[in-house]
Amino acid sequence: MRTHHTVTLLTTAAALLALTSCSSSADPAHKGTNGGENVPATSTAPTVNPSAAASAAAAAGIPPSPAPAQRAAYLAALNTIDPEIVNGKDDKAVSRGLSQCQSMKDEKDPAKRIASAEKRFIGPTHPDGFGPTKSALIVAAVQVNLCPTY
Repeated sequence: MRTHHTVTLLTTAAALLALTSCSSSADPAHKGTNGGENVPATSTAPTVNPSAAASAAAAAGIPPSPAPAQRAAYLAALNTIDPEIVNGKDDKAVSRGLSQCQSMKDEKDPAKRIASAEKRFIGPTHPDGFGPTKSALIVAAVQVNLCPTY
């Protein structure tokens, strides 16, 4: 969930930066400070660099969105563990997986990784998680398919 919020925040900030730094006027009656003559419309909006946003996300421990084949393998692995984990909400399951990657980046203790997965991955009949055994399998599926270097 945090991953989704972080990515949304970064995207929104970049969009706002682009909008607020745009200073142009298409109004031909707009007079400049150069003796009352018309000032040509110009834009000083910076271009948003996608690689900079990706670098910021990577620095925060968020891996890039999985390729279609990775995504399919990840969702299939979760559905094999328990179909209720995905529960027809593929995007939510991927978002939770990427968030799990973020929390696993600096956490090397397997017990803490499993505990965080148990809190993060819940379902309608599993509001307190899927238990330590299934959570360990979820952590393995996340690591293999979404963030193998963590």
